[in-house]
Amino acid sequence: MKISYFKKITEILEIVETEERENILKAAFEVYNATLKNKSIYIFGASHAGILTQESFYRAGGLININPIFAPEVSVERSPITLTSKMERLVGYGETIAESVGFKKDDLLIVHSVSGRNPVTIEMANTAKLKGATVIGITNLSYSQQVTSRHPSHKKMYELCDIVIDNHGEIGDACISLKGAPQKVAPTSTVVGAAILNSITSEAAKMLTSKTNGEMVPVFASANMDHGDEFNKKLFAKYKKVIHYRY
Repeated sequence: MKISYFKKITEILEIVETEERENILKAAFEVYNATLKNKSIYIFGASHAGILTQESFYRAGGLININPIFAPEVSVERSPITLTSKMERLVGYGETIAESVGFKKDDLLIVHSVSGRNPVTIEMANTAKLKGATVIGITNLSYSQQVTSRHPSHKKMYELCDIVIDNHGEIGDACISLKGAPQKVAPTSTVVGAAILNSITSEAAKMLTSKTNGEMVPVFASANMDHGDEFNKKLFAKYKKVIHYRY
């Protein structure tokens, strides 16, 4: 018998591949286009949604020009961790973080929030848009549409995004029912979100390879492979104007 979580994740991934294909390819084109135009690409998520931020930068097989936005008060490394829940709901905190980024016209922001209801990601998306950036949102639409916004604008994150990719998870994120228990176990957003993110970057990389005949495509080689450090050093030199986490 198949393990319940594997079965559920496989089902969701198949739905996402079918239902979100067009939006994933649109997002990939925006990453491709921003790279060709030498524009800055950023990614942000609060608390566990920020795991995708960690997945996306300085990563073997990942794009070298994706810049993380880290905010210590909504990081899973924050102690006590319960403070992150208060901070992601604090009106004005997301705008403060976003203003420090220095978004410019035609930059690109990928923002991840499952519920999309908390001010920190709403303000991040809104500030980026006001600065002229394109915003790609990864969220759970059915979940987000059934909760109220915690922001004074009454907006939710997905309403501020140019491209929205639905992770097709369950309301509350966890997916495995427990007999006699009111709550479910095993969230899906990290696994599915990482698959969405890597689909975007891999499709963008394929587009870039086609455009440049494979020359200096901004994809990290593993530093644990022979000549990996040397190869990556050349990439850093080529894309240094849009890499903000190294300098």
